[in-house]
Amino acid sequence: MKLSEFKKHLSTVTELNFVLPNKVFVPKHFHVTEVGQINKHFIDCGGVIRNEKTVNFQLWEAGDFDHRLAPQKLKDIIALSENKLGLEDAEIEVEYQSETIGKYGLEFNGANFHLVSTQTNCLASDKCGIPPEKLKVKLSDLQNATKPSCTPGGKCC
Repeated sequence: MKLSEFKKHLSTVTELNFVLPNKVFVPKHFHVTEVGQINKHFIDCGGVIRNEKTVNFQLWEAGDFDHRLAPQKLKDIIALSENKLGLEDAEIEVEYQSETIGKYGLEFNGANFHLVSTQTNCLASDKCGIPPEKLKVKLSDLQNATKPSCTPGGKCC
């Protein structure tokens, strides 16, 4: 989700709730300790130089159980970050502490924001010899599915 989408959704909620991939809610007393832009300038294993920009939110919880971040307060923090840091309208990456710092994508279901698991991937698999993933197909399914697709006189050959 891009920052512009997040702000639009933020305007529709009265409570700010984040849900982890395991369906557990981030405790209501969380803080957003950082809003920033991450610029990643790197070279992939195929030798291609890349630039990626993401907007980063860091969620954190402490023993401050009476704390509750309101949607308007987060909108104000974002506006200050846009003004002072020049945040771009980029994809949002959310950091949240679990066994280690987890990085998540973000989705909205109309009521709550869902942290979505992310995966690493090779960006140059065609250059470093990683074969494309093969489809797992039962041979019996192929036999049933293979019927002549071209008939005599059908003008398809």
